[in-house]
Amino acid sequence: MRCLFRFGAGFTALLAVAACGGPAPEAPAPPVPSQPAPSAAPVPITAAAARQVGADELGRVPVLMYHRLAAQPRSVYDRTPADFTAELERLAAEDYVPVTTAELVSRRLDLPAGAHPVVLTFDDGDPSTFSLTPQGQPAPGTAVRILLDVAAAHPRFRPVASVYVNEHPFGGDPDGRALRWLAEHHFEIGNHTRQHTNLRKATESAATAAIAEGDALIRKAVPGYQPTTLALPFGSHPRREELALQGPGYSYGGVLLVGAGPAPSPCSAEFEPGSIPRIRSQSAGAEAAYGSAHWLDELGKPAGHRYTSDGDPATVSYPRSEGAVAPACASVSLAY
Repeated sequence: MRCLFRFGAGFTALLAVAACGGPAPEAPAPPVPSQPAPSAAPVPITAAAARQVGADELGRVPVLMYHRLAAQPRSVYDRTPADFTAELERLAAEDYVPVTTAELVSRRLDLPAGAHPVVLTFDDGDPSTFSLTPQGQPAPGTAVRILLDVAAAHPRFRPVASVYVNEHPFGGDPDGRALRWLAEHHFEIGNHTRQHTNLRKATESAATAAIAEGDALIRKAVPGYQPTTLALPFGSHPRREELALQGPGYSYGGVLLVGAGPAPSPCSAEFEPGSIPRIRSQSAGAEAAYGSAHWLDELGKPAGHRYTSDGDPATVSYPRSEGAVAPACASVSLAY
């Protein structure tokens, strides 16, 4: 059970708009950050050190859900580029460190002491999430480019995210170039079914086919890549919920809901990999009480039960007053 929370492959991403007409001259894009070199092996944590940093690795984790960036939002699922940038800046200022869904469900959370994990998820493969310039760089104004720029200004803020795609992502991508870029730069590519199928309304065979077809499209576009998580379209499970995790042609470690609140720690006994809640990115308007601004406020309170790292990826530290630890983490737990 050594190094239970080491990070795996690394960075994740987002997506963008395809340019119209002929390519216009453009300034060179800022370089895409490379994955930092592995840090030295940490000193084993003690109860006194865990208490000093307020470690709570059974605390709650915000899994934020995005769909589209738009100058004029048409629904609560849209955010303006300025709003998105401000939310990332807030996360960085409050010492959140992005991780992918795959890292969350596999418990690979290697964070600095006192830092908090956040999962950035993007559904539907909208062009505002990611696109490439003719020079092969993330296009300006897209969510991926914004994420990279914020991370460049805040070195502890990893430019990673989990992108959930249907067929023809990012407005096309017929040759899979965009998906391959994401994989090559260590972003997680997740399944969202081939045609955004409502799995609750589908027959069992149609539901498993929709998931398997979406999985196969990703693996065809990125040879050797294996999707490991699924975001449920409309947040709806198949009629047999276990089919979201495993069926003919696919097997996943985690399944994302639409949700309306933080997720339990992956080391909490309350964590359910087949039903991971998410928080819609939102700061104002109808149903803002379910949105990210509200929940980040709540998590930041002294009684917010926010996941806080002890800085040692081999140990799970938490206050004795916190809930029960999951059996998979019991052998490396440290209650104080």
